[in-house]
Amino acid sequence: MKTRKAYSVPKEQQALYDQITGLTDEFCSAHLNAEYVHVCREMTAALCRKRPSPLVRGKLEIWAAAIIHTVAGVNFAYDRSQTPHITLDELCEALGTAKTTVGSKAGQIRKVLKIGTFDPQWTVASMMDRNPIIWMLSVNGFLVDIRTMPLEAQQVAFEKGLIPYIPALRTDQAVAGDEA
Repeated sequence: MKTRKAYSVPKEQQALYDQITGLTDEFCSAHLNAEYVHVCREMTAALCRKRPSPLVRGKLEIWAAAIIHTVAGVNFAYDRSQTPHITLDELCEALGTAKTTVGSKAGQIRKVLKIGTFDPQWTVASMMDRNPIIWMLSVNGFLVDIRTMPLEAQQVAFEKGLIPYIPALRTDQAVAGDEA
């Protein structure tokens, strides 16, 4: 798994970052949860670090909605069976944006950051256990779910940075949002 650079942004992008994350923080706090706040901040920082940053053109509300839309899509937050969940209509109404414009910008984000379905880099902590991509690894040429492998194999995968934690050592008391 890639390690995240957290909220590191170039100085010339700091004001833009602060404005966009102000919008994403407010929406995510009201409609999703702190995990989404965190991942949206990371995504905004990643977009600020791109050269050139796509965020320098366009309305801040549209970019904020597109970032939330992208993170929500990776984490299936549009599925009513998930908790938390939202609708695209709620998102666009809250930020005063049009669905087509938000969808277009979200597509641009997915392209620039090379985001795919189940993308582990943009998965909120509580969804890690349910994201099959995170746990599927090639072991001796065979694709396996590392959670079914012996502890030693899981430790090697963790030490190589391929998985976020060692499943065999996880207890029922561990919280999905725990971060080392």
